[in-house]
Amino acid sequence: MENTVVKIENLVKRYGELIALDHLSLEIKEGEIFGLLGPNGSGKTTTINCLLSLLAYDKGSIEIFGEKMSPVNYNVKQNIGIIMQNVAVFDELTVQENIDYFCGLYIHSKADRKQYVDEAIKFVGLEDFRKFYPKKLSGGLLRRLNIACGIAHKPKLIILDEPTVAVDPQSRNKILEGIQELNRQGTTVIYTTHYMEEVEQICTRIAIMDKGRKIAEGTKDELKRMIRNTETISIELLDLSDRVKDKFAALPHVCSCDYDGTKLIIGFSGGKHNLMRVTELLREEELHSGRIYSERPTLNDVFLEITGKALRDKED
Repeated sequence: MENTVVKIENLVKRYGELIALDHLSLEIKEGEIFGLLGPNGSGKTTTINCLLSLLAYDKGSIEIFGEKMSPVNYNVKQNIGIIMQNVAVFDELTVQENIDYFCGLYIHSKADRKQYVDEAIKFVGLEDFRKFYPKKLSGGLLRRLNIACGIAHKPKLIILDEPTVAVDPQSRNKILEGIQELNRQGTTVIYTTHYMEEVEQICTRIAIMDKGRKIAEGTKDELKRMIRNTETISIELLDLSDRVKDKFAALPHVCSCDYDGTKLIIGFSGGKHNLMRVTELLREEELHSGRIYSERPTLNDVFLEITGKALRDKED
């Protein structure tokens, strides 16, 4: 049976009249990469701050590793690694010195710390940059340094808040691969991001928040089954008449049909032979189309349908 690493029950946080967290409950199991998603003002950052006892809350309870979390529970805190969106390193220290400093907050033995620091540097691929100062690093390398500072003490739980913002694709892939490797080594991960492709790639379970509440939770496949649209077929097409557009809209299982003058986009709810029916109708009407492609729903489609908002906007 999997152990529960994080248990949040009926969490309420108010700022005057504003309810930032509205009876939020979450349970995160050992070994998960748990995606926490939400639009602006959904309460993700507030949840993390309460989880870390950086913020007092009005009602509810938080347990981590089976213990009640509090500002002075250092036994729990030493097993948590935090990598926030804003890079937090010292400009006056080199790469190696920064990692050694943060690791030293938890690991007091110099011999052990040296080994941990060396392993963290190797893990994030900064072997050639040990003596570099942060100002000399690219954005992607700086993000890797930030991660190394948060994981060097080998925490059992790592919280990553948008760790790949404004980094190049190569560094992003390196970071994501690193997160998955940490997870394979036994680390439980809480991950927030506004890049849905990252969630698709690495998260084992996902919770979607809005207005301080959890509005959906499950694996990516379970979330995709919650929405109406199960397939979208896009057709590059010029000069489509309203009469023919209505014929496409009347096909079995169609739940939406939109035409912008150059592309026809048809949404289906169920059905196994939708693409075949679409191509048959194209032939019947003697329409000359460009590219035709079928797509299954993405997590972005799920998010948009459930919240009515786009995740790509800057988050809270």
